[in-house]
Amino acid sequence: ILTREHLTQKDNVLAEIKKDNKYIYSDIKYLNNCYYPTYKNSSFKYYPLGDDVYKTMLNELKKAEKFIFLEYFIIDEGIFWHSILDILLQKVKEGVDVRVIYDDIGSVNTLDKKYYKFLRENGIKTVVFNKLSPFLEIFMNYRDHRKILVIDGNVAFSGGINIADEYINVKERYGHWKDNASMVKGEAVWSYTMMFLRTWNSYNRKKEDYENFKPTIKVKSNGYLTPYGTNPLFKEKIGQDVYLNIINHATEYLYIFTPYLIIDSDMTNALILAANRGVDVKIVTPGIPDKKIINMITKSYYDVLIENGVKIYEYTPGFIHSKVFISDDEVATVGTINLDYRSLYHHFECSTYLYKVDEIKNIKKDVINTLEKSKEVKRIKTNVFTRFGQSLLRLIAPLL
Repeated sequence: ILTREHLTQKDNVLAEIKKDNKYIYSDIKYLNNCYYPTYKNSSFKYYPLGDDVYKTMLNELKKAEKFIFLEYFIIDEGIFWHSILDILLQKVKEGVDVRVIYDDIGSVNTLDKKYYKFLRENGIKTVVFNKLSPFLEIFMNYRDHRKILVIDGNVAFSGGINIADEYINVKERYGHWKDNASMVKGEAVWSYTMMFLRTWNSYNRKKEDYENFKPTIKVKSNGYLTPYGTNPLFKEKIGQDVYLNIINHATEYLYIFTPYLIIDSDMTNALILAANRGVDVKIVTPGIPDKKIINMITKSYYDVLIENGVKIYEYTPGFIHSKVFISDDEVATVGTINLDYRSLYHHFECSTYLYKVDEIKNIKKDVINTLEKSKEVKRIKTNVFTRFGQSLLRLIAPLL
Protein backbone atom coordinates (compact mmCIF):
# COMPACT_ATOMS: atom_id res chain seq x y z
CA ILE A 1 0.00 0.00 0.00
CA LEU A 2 1.31 3.44 -0.95
CA THR A 3 0.95 6.16 1.67
CA ARG A 4 2.04 9.74 2.16
CA GLU A 5 5.34 8.51 3.58
CA HIS A 6 6.33 7.47 0.07
CA LEU A 7 5.87 11.03 -1.22
CA THR A 8 7.30 13.45 1.32
CA GLN A 9 7.86 17.16 0.80
CA LYS A 10 11.22 18.72 1.67
CA ASP A 11 10.51 21.71 3.91
CA ASN A 12 13.43 23.76 2.61
CA VAL A 13 11.94 23.70 -0.90
CA LEU A 14 8.60 25.02 0.34
CA ALA A 15 10.36 27.68 2.41
CA GLU A 16 12.24 28.93 -0.66
CA ILE A 17 9.05 29.22 -2.70
CA LYS A 18 7.14 30.90 0.12
CA LYS A 19 9.85 33.53 0.41
CA ASP A 20 9.87 34.05 -3.35
CA ASN A 21 6.14 34.16 -4.18
CA LYS A 22 3.29 33.64 -1.70
CA TYR A 23 0.71 32.98 -4.44
CA ILE A 24 2.77 30.24 -6.08
CA TYR A 25 3.51 28.88 -2.62
CA SER A 26 -0.22 28.51 -1.93
CA ASP A 27 -0.72 26.66 -5.25
CA ILE A 28 2.20 24.32 -4.56
CA LYS A 29 1.09 23.79 -0.97
CA TYR A 30 -2.29 22.69 -2.32
CA LEU A 31 -0.61 20.06 -4.51
CA ASN A 32 1.54 18.98 -1.57
CA ASN A 33 -1.63 18.48 0.52
CA CYS A 34 -2.86 16.22 -2.30
CA TYR A 35 0.30 14.08 -1.88
CA TYR A 36 2.34 15.61 -4.72
CA PRO A 37 5.69 17.06 -3.58
CA THR A 38 7.68 19.77 -5.33
CA TYR A 39 11.25 18.95 -6.32
CA LYS A 40 14.41 20.91 -7.09
CA ASN A 41 17.04 18.36 -8.12
CA SER A 42 15.31 17.59 -11.40
CA SER A 43 15.32 18.67 -15.03
CA PHE A 44 12.47 19.21 -17.48
CA LYS A 45 12.68 19.17 -21.28
CA TYR A 46 9.76 20.18 -23.49
CA TYR A 47 9.18 18.71 -26.96
CA PRO A 48 6.81 20.75 -29.19
CA LEU A 49 5.88 17.69 -31.28
CA GLY A 50 5.65 13.96 -30.82
CA ASP A 51 7.97 13.74 -33.81
CA ASP A 52 10.67 15.48 -31.75
CA VAL A 53 10.59 13.08 -28.79
CA TYR A 54 10.18 9.77 -30.63
CA LYS A 55 13.88 8.92 -31.07
CA THR A 56 14.76 10.21 -27.59
CA MET A 57 12.23 7.81 -26.07
CA LEU A 58 13.74 4.90 -27.99
CA ASN A 59 17.29 5.85 -27.01
CA GLU A 60 16.38 6.11 -23.33
CA LEU A 61 14.54 2.77 -23.46
CA LYS A 62 17.66 1.10 -24.85
CA LYS A 63 19.57 2.26 -21.74
CA ALA A 64 17.17 0.57 -19.30
CA GLU A 65 18.87 -1.76 -16.82
CA LYS A 66 16.33 -2.35 -14.04
CA PHE A 67 12.74 -1.57 -15.01
CA ILE A 68 10.45 0.03 -17.59
CA PHE A 69 6.93 1.20 -16.74
CA LEU A 70 4.48 2.25 -19.49
CA GLU A 71 0.97 3.59 -18.83
CA TYR A 72 -0.97 4.89 -21.86
CA PHE A 73 -4.57 5.57 -22.81
CA ILE A 74 -3.99 4.41 -26.39
CA ILE A 75 -1.54 1.90 -27.79
CA ASP A 76 -1.89 1.31 -31.52
CA GLU A 77 0.04 -1.20 -33.57
CA GLY A 78 2.29 0.66 -35.99
CA ILE A 79 5.78 2.10 -36.40
CA PHE A 80 5.77 3.91 -33.04
CA TRP A 81 4.57 1.00 -30.90
CA HIS A 82 6.53 -1.70 -32.73
CA SER A 83 9.74 0.31 -32.35
CA ILE A 84 9.11 0.40 -28.60
CA LEU A 85 7.93 -3.22 -28.44
CA ASP A 86 11.12 -4.51 -30.09
CA ILE A 87 13.14 -2.86 -27.31
CA LEU A 88 10.80 -4.12 -24.57
CA LEU A 89 11.10 -7.70 -25.79
CA GLN A 90 14.88 -7.42 -25.85
CA LYS A 91 14.92 -5.89 -22.36
CA VAL A 92 12.82 -8.74 -21.00
CA LYS A 93 15.49 -11.15 -22.27
CA GLU A 94 18.09 -9.05 -20.42
CA GLY A 95 16.17 -9.45 -17.17
CA VAL A 96 14.60 -5.96 -17.07
CA ASP A 97 11.25 -5.73 -15.26
CA VAL A 98 8.85 -4.49 -17.98
CA ARG A 99 5.28 -3.51 -17.08
CA VAL A 100 2.55 -2.09 -19.32
CA ILE A 101 -0.85 -0.57 -18.49
CA TYR A 102 -3.23 0.42 -21.27
CA ASP A 103 -6.83 1.57 -21.10
CA ASP A 104 -9.41 -0.85 -22.46
CA ILE A 105 -11.67 1.78 -24.04
CA GLY A 106 -8.75 3.91 -25.23
CA SER A 107 -7.29 0.95 -27.11
CA VAL A 108 -10.53 -0.83 -28.01
CA ASN A 109 -10.19 0.06 -31.71
CA THR A 110 -6.41 -0.32 -31.90
CA LEU A 111 -5.54 -3.57 -30.11
CA ASP A 112 -7.02 -7.04 -30.21
CA LYS A 113 -9.13 -7.63 -27.10
CA LYS A 114 -6.71 -10.38 -26.03
CA TYR A 115 -3.53 -8.48 -26.88
CA TYR A 116 -2.53 -8.55 -23.21
CA LYS A 117 -2.08 -12.32 -23.51
CA PHE A 118 0.51 -11.85 -26.25
CA LEU A 119 2.42 -9.37 -24.08
CA ARG A 120 2.30 -11.62 -21.01
CA GLU A 121 3.40 -14.67 -23.00
CA ASN A 122 6.46 -12.67 -24.04
CA GLY A 123 7.41 -11.72 -20.49
CA ILE A 124 5.82 -8.26 -20.38
CA LYS A 125 3.68 -7.88 -17.27
CA THR A 126 0.42 -6.28 -18.42
CA VAL A 127 -2.69 -4.70 -16.95
CA VAL A 128 -5.73 -3.73 -19.02
CA PHE A 129 -7.26 -0.81 -17.15
CA ASN A 130 -10.98 -1.04 -16.35
CA LYS A 131 -12.01 -3.72 -18.84
CA LEU A 132 -15.25 -3.13 -20.66
CA SER A 133 -18.21 -4.73 -18.97
CA PRO A 134 -21.46 -5.87 -20.60
CA PHE A 135 -23.20 -4.16 -17.70
CA LEU A 136 -23.52 -0.39 -17.55
CA GLU A 137 -21.64 0.74 -14.48
CA ILE A 138 -20.67 4.21 -13.27
CA PHE A 139 -17.06 3.05 -12.94
CA MET A 140 -16.94 2.43 -16.71
CA ASN A 141 -16.77 6.23 -17.05
CA TYR A 142 -13.46 6.29 -15.20
CA ARG A 143 -10.69 5.88 -17.75
CA ASP A 144 -6.90 5.91 -17.48
CA HIS A 145 -6.03 8.84 -19.74
CA ARG A 146 -2.46 9.14 -18.44
CA LYS A 147 0.66 8.97 -20.56
CA ILE A 148 3.62 7.81 -18.49
CA LEU A 149 6.89 6.12 -19.39
CA VAL A 150 9.37 5.61 -16.54
CA ILE A 151 12.83 4.13 -17.07
CA ASP A 152 14.90 2.92 -14.10
CA GLY A 153 13.30 5.58 -11.89
CA ASN A 154 15.61 8.21 -13.38
CA VAL A 155 13.78 9.29 -16.53
CA ALA A 156 10.07 9.88 -17.12
CA PHE A 157 8.22 10.87 -20.29
CA SER A 158 4.71 12.31 -20.34
CA GLY A 159 2.69 14.92 -22.24
CA GLY A 160 -0.15 14.65 -24.72
CA ILE A 161 1.13 11.89 -26.99
CA ASN A 162 -0.21 8.36 -27.00
CA ILE A 163 1.66 5.45 -28.59
CA ALA A 164 0.15 5.68 -32.06
CA ASP A 165 1.54 6.75 -35.42
CA GLU A 166 -0.54 9.92 -35.86
CA TYR A 167 1.11 11.32 -32.72
CA ILE A 168 4.49 11.33 -34.48
CA ASN A 169 3.01 12.36 -37.86
CA VAL A 170 3.92 9.21 -39.77
CA LYS A 171 0.19 8.71 -40.27
CA GLU A 172 -2.22 11.51 -41.14
CA ARG A 173 -5.70 11.58 -39.66
CA TYR A 174 -6.74 15.22 -39.14
CA GLY A 175 -4.09 17.22 -40.93
CA HIS A 176 -0.90 17.93 -39.03
CA TRP A 177 -1.02 16.48 -35.50
CA LYS A 178 0.25 19.15 -33.09
CA ASP A 179 1.05 17.57 -29.76
CA ASN A 180 3.82 17.67 -27.22
CA ALA A 181 5.82 15.57 -24.81
CA SER A 182 8.06 16.18 -21.82
CA MET A 183 11.06 14.43 -20.31
CA VAL A 184 11.79 14.66 -16.59
CA LYS A 185 15.04 13.49 -15.02
CA GLY A 186 16.08 13.30 -11.38
CA GLU A 187 14.14 13.36 -8.12
CA ALA A 188 10.80 14.42 -9.67
CA VAL A 189 10.60 11.12 -11.56
CA TRP A 190 9.66 9.53 -8.23
CA SER A 191 6.15 11.03 -8.38
CA TYR A 192 5.58 9.55 -11.84
CA THR A 193 6.87 6.19 -10.63
CA MET A 194 4.44 6.34 -7.70
CA MET A 195 1.52 7.28 -9.95
CA PHE A 196 2.21 4.21 -12.04
CA LEU A 197 2.65 1.91 -9.03
CA ARG A 198 -0.58 3.12 -7.42
CA THR A 199 -2.48 2.04 -10.51
CA TRP A 200 -0.47 -1.16 -10.92
CA ASN A 201 -0.94 -2.22 -7.32
CA SER A 202 -4.68 -1.67 -7.46
CA TYR A 203 -4.62 -4.72 -9.77
CA ASN A 204 -1.61 -6.60 -8.38
CA ARG A 205 -1.54 -6.57 -4.60
CA LYS A 206 1.96 -7.93 -4.12
CA LYS A 207 4.36 -6.54 -1.55
CA GLU A 208 7.26 -4.70 -3.14
CA ASP A 209 10.25 -2.81 -1.83
CA TYR A 210 9.65 0.63 -3.30
CA GLU A 211 13.22 1.64 -2.54
CA ASN A 212 14.16 -0.42 -5.62
CA PHE A 213 12.37 2.11 -7.83
CA LYS A 214 13.82 5.34 -6.44
CA PRO A 215 15.93 7.71 -8.60
CA THR A 216 19.66 7.13 -8.41
CA ILE A 217 21.05 9.97 -10.52
CA LYS A 218 21.89 13.52 -9.48
CA VAL A 219 20.51 16.35 -11.60
CA LYS A 220 21.10 20.07 -11.25
CA SER A 221 18.09 22.29 -11.80
CA ASN A 222 17.21 25.96 -11.57
CA GLY A 223 13.50 25.75 -10.91
CA TYR A 224 10.76 23.74 -9.25
CA LEU A 225 8.86 20.75 -10.64
CA THR A 226 5.65 19.26 -9.25
CA PRO A 227 4.41 16.19 -11.14
CA TYR A 228 0.79 15.53 -10.17
CA GLY A 229 -2.06 13.24 -11.01
CA THR A 230 -5.83 13.41 -10.89
CA ASN A 231 -8.16 10.73 -9.60
CA PRO A 232 -11.95 10.80 -10.14
CA LEU A 233 -12.41 8.89 -6.87
CA PHE A 234 -10.61 11.63 -4.94
CA LYS A 235 -12.70 14.46 -3.47
CA GLU A 236 -10.34 17.17 -4.80
CA LYS A 237 -10.65 17.99 -8.50
CA ILE A 238 -6.94 18.65 -8.84
CA GLY A 239 -6.82 19.17 -12.61
CA GLN A 240 -9.45 21.89 -12.58
CA ASP A 241 -8.10 23.46 -9.39
CA VAL A 242 -4.57 23.82 -10.79
CA TYR A 243 -5.91 25.42 -13.97
CA LEU A 244 -8.10 27.82 -11.98
CA ASN A 245 -5.17 28.80 -9.76
CA ILE A 246 -3.01 29.62 -12.78
CA ILE A 247 -5.82 31.66 -14.36
CA ASN A 248 -6.56 33.55 -11.15
CA HIS A 249 -2.92 34.47 -10.49
CA ALA A 250 -2.03 35.53 -14.06
CA THR A 251 -1.13 39.22 -14.34
CA GLU A 252 0.37 39.70 -17.82
CA TYR A 253 -0.53 36.80 -20.09
CA LEU A 254 -2.14 33.37 -20.09
CA TYR A 255 -1.74 31.06 -23.09
CA ILE A 256 -3.61 27.77 -23.39
CA PHE A 257 -3.45 24.79 -25.76
CA THR A 258 -6.46 22.47 -25.60
CA PRO A 259 -8.11 20.12 -28.12
CA TYR A 260 -11.50 20.58 -26.45
CA LEU A 261 -13.12 23.54 -24.71
CA ILE A 262 -16.09 22.32 -22.70
CA ILE A 263 -15.97 24.29 -19.46
CA ASP A 264 -18.23 25.04 -16.52
CA SER A 265 -19.23 28.46 -15.23
CA ASP A 266 -16.29 28.63 -12.78
CA MET A 267 -13.74 28.17 -15.54
CA THR A 268 -15.60 30.47 -17.94
CA ASN A 269 -15.85 33.24 -15.35
CA ALA A 270 -12.19 32.86 -14.36
CA LEU A 271 -11.06 33.28 -17.98
CA ILE A 272 -13.32 36.30 -18.47
CA LEU A 273 -12.18 37.91 -15.21
CA ALA A 274 -8.55 37.44 -16.23
CA ALA A 275 -9.18 39.16 -19.56
CA ASN A 276 -11.14 41.95 -17.83
CA ARG A 277 -8.25 42.70 -15.48
CA GLY A 278 -5.94 43.16 -18.45
CA VAL A 279 -4.39 39.71 -18.84
CA ASP A 280 -3.63 38.72 -22.44
CA VAL A 281 -5.64 35.49 -22.63
CA LYS A 282 -5.16 33.37 -25.75
CA ILE A 283 -6.59 29.87 -26.30
CA VAL A 284 -5.61 27.63 -29.23
CA THR A 285 -8.05 24.92 -30.35
CA PRO A 286 -8.02 22.61 -33.42
CA GLY A 287 -8.51 23.86 -36.96
CA ILE A 288 -9.39 20.32 -38.06
CA PRO A 289 -11.33 18.57 -35.25
CA ASP A 290 -11.20 14.87 -34.49
CA LYS A 291 -14.78 14.76 -33.18
CA LYS A 292 -17.32 16.97 -34.92
CA ILE A 293 -19.95 16.93 -32.17
CA ILE A 294 -17.35 17.79 -29.50
CA ASN A 295 -16.07 20.58 -31.74
CA MET A 296 -19.59 21.98 -32.06
CA ILE A 297 -19.78 22.18 -28.27
CA THR A 298 -16.30 23.75 -28.15
CA LYS A 299 -17.39 26.46 -30.59
CA SER A 300 -20.49 27.16 -28.49
CA TYR A 301 -18.20 28.74 -25.86
CA TYR A 302 -16.42 31.03 -28.31
CA ASP A 303 -18.82 33.98 -28.38
CA VAL A 304 -19.11 34.59 -24.64
CA LEU A 305 -15.33 34.39 -24.27
CA ILE A 306 -14.51 36.52 -27.30
CA GLU A 307 -16.99 39.28 -26.45
CA ASN A 308 -15.36 39.47 -23.01
CA GLY A 309 -11.80 39.86 -24.28
CA VAL A 310 -10.53 36.29 -24.51
CA LYS A 311 -8.80 35.61 -27.85
CA ILE A 312 -9.52 32.27 -29.54
CA TYR A 313 -7.30 30.79 -32.26
CA GLU A 314 -7.70 27.66 -34.36
CA TYR A 315 -4.63 25.70 -35.43
CA THR A 316 -4.99 25.93 -39.21
CA PRO A 317 -2.72 23.03 -40.30
CA GLY A 318 -4.71 20.42 -38.42
CA PHE A 319 -5.48 19.02 -34.98
CA ILE A 320 -3.92 20.32 -31.77
CA HIS A 321 -3.89 17.70 -29.04
CA SER A 322 -1.54 19.49 -26.61
CA LYS A 323 -2.66 20.38 -23.10
CA VAL A 324 -0.62 23.38 -21.94
CA PHE A 325 -1.12 26.35 -19.63
CA ILE A 326 1.63 28.97 -19.44
CA SER A 327 1.56 32.31 -17.63
CA ASP A 328 3.82 35.32 -17.04
CA ASP A 329 7.10 33.57 -18.02
CA GLU A 330 7.13 31.87 -14.61
CA VAL A 331 4.43 29.21 -14.42
CA ALA A 332 3.34 26.41 -16.73
CA THR A 333 1.73 23.00 -16.64
CA VAL A 334 2.19 20.37 -19.35
CA GLY A 335 0.36 17.06 -19.31
CA THR A 336 -2.69 15.06 -20.30
CA ILE A 337 -5.56 17.14 -18.88
CA ASN A 338 -8.03 18.53 -21.43
CA LEU A 339 -10.43 21.38 -20.79
CA ASP A 340 -13.50 19.21 -20.90
CA TYR A 341 -15.81 17.56 -18.40
CA ARG A 342 -14.60 14.01 -18.98
CA SER A 343 -10.94 14.88 -18.52
CA LEU A 344 -11.51 17.12 -15.50
CA TYR A 345 -13.95 14.82 -13.69
CA HIS A 346 -13.91 11.26 -15.03
CA HIS A 347 -10.31 10.46 -16.00
CA PHE A 348 -7.12 9.50 -14.24
CA GLU A 349 -4.72 12.14 -15.60
CA CYS A 350 -1.22 13.49 -15.01
CA SER A 351 0.75 16.67 -15.55
CA THR A 352 3.84 18.56 -14.41
CA TYR A 353 3.53 21.97 -12.75
CA LEU A 354 6.56 24.18 -13.43
CA TYR A 355 7.75 27.24 -11.57
CA LYS A 356 10.77 29.27 -12.70
CA VAL A 357 12.04 26.41 -14.85
CA ASP A 358 14.25 27.48 -17.78
CA GLU A 359 12.29 25.38 -20.25
CA ILE A 360 9.25 27.64 -19.77
CA LYS A 361 10.82 30.01 -22.29
CA ASN A 362 10.76 27.22 -24.91
CA ILE A 363 7.12 26.46 -24.11
CA LYS A 364 6.34 30.12 -24.74
CA LYS A 365 8.32 30.01 -27.99
CA ASP A 366 6.24 27.01 -29.09
CA VAL A 367 3.02 28.88 -28.28
CA ILE A 368 4.12 31.92 -30.31
CA ASN A 369 5.13 29.71 -33.26
CA THR A 370 1.80 27.91 -33.06
CA LEU A 371 -0.16 31.18 -32.94
CA GLU A 372 1.59 32.25 -36.15
CA LYS A 373 0.21 29.12 -37.83
CA SER A 374 -3.27 29.66 -36.39
CA LYS A 375 -6.19 31.88 -37.34
CA GLU A 376 -7.87 34.13 -34.81
CA VAL A 377 -11.58 33.47 -34.51
CA LYS A 378 -13.90 36.45 -34.56
CA ARG A 379 -17.47 36.21 -33.35
CA ILE A 380 -19.29 33.28 -34.90
CA LYS A 381 -22.59 34.05 -36.57
CA THR A 382 -24.99 31.21 -35.81
CA ASN A 383 -28.70 30.91 -36.39
CA VAL A 384 -31.24 30.09 -33.73
CA PHE A 385 -31.35 26.41 -34.72
CA THR A 386 -27.58 25.99 -34.38
CA ARG A 387 -27.60 27.68 -30.99
CA PHE A 388 -30.46 25.45 -29.86
CA GLY A 389 -28.57 22.37 -31.04
CA GLN A 390 -25.42 23.50 -29.22
CA SER A 391 -27.42 24.03 -26.04
CA LEU A 392 -28.77 20.49 -26.22
CA LEU A 393 -25.29 19.11 -26.86
CA ARG A 394 -23.96 20.94 -23.81
CA LEU A 395 -26.49 19.07 -21.68
CA ILE A 396 -25.10 15.71 -22.74
CA ALA A 397 -21.45 16.85 -22.84
CA PRO A 398 -20.55 14.96 -19.63
CA LEU A 399 -21.52 11.72 -21.38
CA LEU A 400 -19.44 12.32 -24.51
